[in-house]
Amino acid sequence: MNKQLNYKISEPVPRSLCTDCGLSRSKNPERCGRACQFISPDYSALELSVHGRQIQPERGDTRFFGPYHRMYKAWAHKPFHNAQWSGLTTLIAENLLDDGSVDAVLTVVSDENDRWRPVPALITTAGDMTRARGMKMGYAPLLALLEPARSNGIKRVAVIGIPCQVYALRAIESELSFDRLYVIGTPCSDNTTTDNFHKFLAKLTDRPNLVNYFEFRADYQVEIRFDDGQQKLIPFLKLPLSDLPSDFFPLTCRTCVDYTNRLADITVGYMAGDGEQWLIIRNDQGAELLERIRHQINLKPVESRGRRKNAVKGFIENTARAAGGLPLRRMPDWIRPLMAWLQPKIGPRGLEFARARVEMKAAETILHLRRVHPKRLKYMVPNYIWKLVAPYAILPNKETEIQNK
Repeated sequence: MNKQLNYKISEPVPRSLCTDCGLSRSKNPERCGRACQFISPDYSALELSVHGRQIQPERGDTRFFGPYHRMYKAWAHKPFHNAQWSGLTTLIAENLLDDGSVDAVLTVVSDENDRWRPVPALITTAGDMTRARGMKMGYAPLLALLEPARSNGIKRVAVIGIPCQVYALRAIESELSFDRLYVIGTPCSDNTTTDNFHKFLAKLTDRPNLVNYFEFRADYQVEIRFDDGQQKLIPFLKLPLSDLPSDFFPLTCRTCVDYTNRLADITVGYMAGDGEQWLIIRNDQGAELLERIRHQINLKPVESRGRRKNAVKGFIENTARAAGGLPLRRMPDWIRPLMAWLQPKIGPRGLEFARARVEMKAAETILHLRRVHPKRLKYMVPNYIWKLVAPYAILPNKETEIQNK
């Protein structure tokens, strides 16, 4: 299948706590009320529908990362130029298009005038997947192209999406007329507008317009690459995060309970990769996607070292201060270089790093909702989130804050 797909995206239906996944731009925007993860999510029911099972308490890490078969560290034998990490997401999508397993891949590409601004796209040839390589920052109404896909005769599709897009997709999946649907998920933590991201880059370098790569790495550093081939590494502790305005990250991203994209067939991320990519194979279809590229990648067991408790406690303390309107506790400048040197050596790494980030996001969700939307706690926070934060003395008011399901 090789044709230009013509489509026009409608304007969104405005509402609060929206990441513009694209569903409100569809012909039936009222579906947002039952398909949005920021209204009344039901992860247990969708996990059972998608994976055939829910989280299993006897398997300790399912409570952090959602249902899965296996997890790996991975790296492509031949990393893609301009890809994020080695380009495993691109590799999977190219394979599906190349052998005709799907008619199109629904993903995002860069805006013609701004490499960081995401634009939803239906890609129908493997060679065009180069347009989708690399990270984008901002909001893209990905699901608005589901209807154009069907009207253009697409019956088999792969979707590459972040958690809020994937949750809505799974919630309406039974209504879609696709013969085959693969879901390739990437983790997400904190998004912001593209314009805000440009301002952030300007705080990190005097050449923001030449930056072509940006990544938070598992060794506690941010990596920036430039068009001229130069590279810059900035320790997390030296980032000017405390200088950002309070609304830099929207409330949606600060109250997201699905960091690891638990409803995807396969999650491709970085956190537990510890320098490589992290694969979470969640169901048989995810296993099929891995098997397709198995001969093109190196696989290793995931590892875990260090302890997360102190890091999570410190994050919760600072988040509680911010949620209460108090100033963040800034680390004295003289000690930052020492701590930036120590953090990769004594901080959690691998799976323990990933567990820490999931616990941090769980605590952040509750603390910010209690401040801004306390009535939403009962509907937006699944019970498994409360179990994650219980060791840190964050407990629900069972009358007003916890779901029955």
